[in-house]
Amino acid sequence: MNERITELLGISYPIFQGGMAWVAEHHLAAAVSEAGGLGIIGVGGAPASWVREEIRKTKELTDKPFGVNLMLMNPEADAIADCIAEEGVKVVTTGAGNPGKYMQKMKEAGVKVIPVVASVAMARMMERAGADAVVAEGMESGGHIGQTTTMCLIPQVADAVSIPVIAAGGIGDGRGMAAAMILGAEGVQIGTRFLVAKETQVHDNYKQKVIAAKDIDTEITGASNGHPVRSLRNKMTREYLRLEKEGASFEELERMTLGSLKRAVVDGDVVDGTVMAGQIAGLVKREQTCQEILEEIMTEAERYLK
Repeated sequence: MNERITELLGISYPIFQGGMAWVAEHHLAAAVSEAGGLGIIGVGGAPASWVREEIRKTKELTDKPFGVNLMLMNPEADAIADCIAEEGVKVVTTGAGNPGKYMQKMKEAGVKVIPVVASVAMARMMERAGADAVVAEGMESGGHIGQTTTMCLIPQVADAVSIPVIAAGGIGDGRGMAAAMILGAEGVQIGTRFLVAKETQVHDNYKQKVIAAKDIDTEITGASNGHPVRSLRNKMTREYLRLEKEGASFEELERMTLGSLKRAVVDGDVVDGTVMAGQIAGLVKREQTCQEILEEIMTEAERYLK
């Protein structure tokens, strides 16, 4: 297995845990890093003060490298970037935009910058801007998605850039990891499988809905307004799709989903909340510790790659 990414980041396994908003906080990030992967704190729309606190709490639980996922649309993105640099975080992954303006600051602070991209053009742009690697994410993933599948995206991005490529979207076991490596990736990022890790603070209703999900149970909402999101089918997605079909305005649809992810993750409302999960949810069958998840994936991937 190519060791470029493990050497670059000082981790044992080339497996990132996805920076899922409301889900990926210090308990999960620390457990994944402690077990040999790269744990990531998901910022979402949270304020800089929360991020600083989470970074410090993660450091209390592990001395291994971990990352922060910075959502560039966050109104406090500038302050959060400062905070990441000041607190000595080893890695930052970025979503929803171009992190170019923060690149120099991050580099000077010794932070490795790994943007999440959904196209070859974006991957090339990020390499030119100085990114250390890219996470190429296919549309099978949960949450905000692009247009291209992982199977098609990974080899094209791997051919287009010389920096390491991490594959994301629809990967939940060692078979998926081995397939991604064969397509040219040097590591994988996994979200949905870690949703049900024993260490996550996610409401049990959310975990059980993911565990019970079948292959066809995800739905894409928001495609008509250019903000497609993948989540598990429920009353909320049915209502959203109905309004979308009737031509409801972006503002009306936004109002409907405001705070809905928190409702599902924290309060356990899996009927009217947004239960973000990837298409791989049908493969996720039980709760395990992060250690068990990582070791199982690595053992299986190595067996298939041999």
